[in-house]
Amino acid sequence: MLGQAFYVTHIDRLRPSDDVGAHLDVVRLGAVTVGEVGFGTDLRLRSGELGSYHVDVPLSGSIQWRQGTGATETATPERAGVFQPDGATTIDRWQAGCRLLALKIRTADLERHLEHMLGRSVGAPVRFAAGFDVSRGPGLSWARLVRAAVRDVQDAGGLLHQPLVSAPLQEALLGGLLLAADHPYREELSRPPAPSYRPAPVKRALDAIQSCPEHPFDTAELAAVARVSVRWLQEGFRRHVGMSPMAYLRDVRLNRVRDELRRAGPGELSVGEVAYRWGFVHLGRFARSYRERFGETPSQTLQAP
Repeated sequence: MLGQAFYVTHIDRLRPSDDVGAHLDVVRLGAVTVGEVGFGTDLRLRSGELGSYHVDVPLSGSIQWRQGTGATETATPERAGVFQPDGATTIDRWQAGCRLLALKIRTADLERHLEHMLGRSVGAPVRFAAGFDVSRGPGLSWARLVRAAVRDVQDAGGLLHQPLVSAPLQEALLGGLLLAADHPYREELSRPPAPSYRPAPVKRALDAIQSCPEHPFDTAELAAVARVSVRWLQEGFRRHVGMSPMAYLRDVRLNRVRDELRRAGPGELSVGEVAYRWGFVHLGRFARSYRERFGETPSQTLQAP
């Protein structure tokens, strides 16, 4: 039951005579799987690498857990536990009677949501701190949102069974977590938005890339489109876009490939066909860039339900 909803997990009773008393209510909201989980006895749970971001918010009791070679952490009703996609995961003690809200979050979707909020590419996994305060402030607001989602799941006629409601809630859960939890981008997200001024030459180059990313642009051609020198364009992109013109072109192409792969039906197309169509001529390099950006291979995206 737990393995189908979240992860394949090996469970050991710490007091063998007790009944496990398992409880699970769960729903999938696109990139987020959210549920309420409880056990009636002390347990040890081993899940290996999760492959997803994960958050546990105890409603009662506590869990003691660790990932990889990290220190043992404790999640309580006042402090949520945050798990990374990598690192073998062990809950050394699930306290008898502990009930918690569990969220499994698809890696690529959280990272893409962060990039959308920042307005720029990140290009690396988000390294969360092991926990954050859910007793006050943004953490408390986010935990209340999660609780409301779980309560609605438990109602057979709840609105979360309607995609028009579940899709915005998924966005709120992702954005709320990024604003409430501790990670290297939190301060940047909390700043007032900077003016979105970009010089006209930079805008001309951006428009050219967005309108025809499959075109074999190089920096010299983009500089000609922008009507500036190559050096000026490179510096303009560095200051106003946060990356080089060719890095921006690559990211746009990767996003177009991903969108097409996610829309494709079974057997409709191949990864190579889509990559070539969007301007990637070296498939090995493309596959590496794709995995670094989205945390999965193009084939995994194509095969996802």
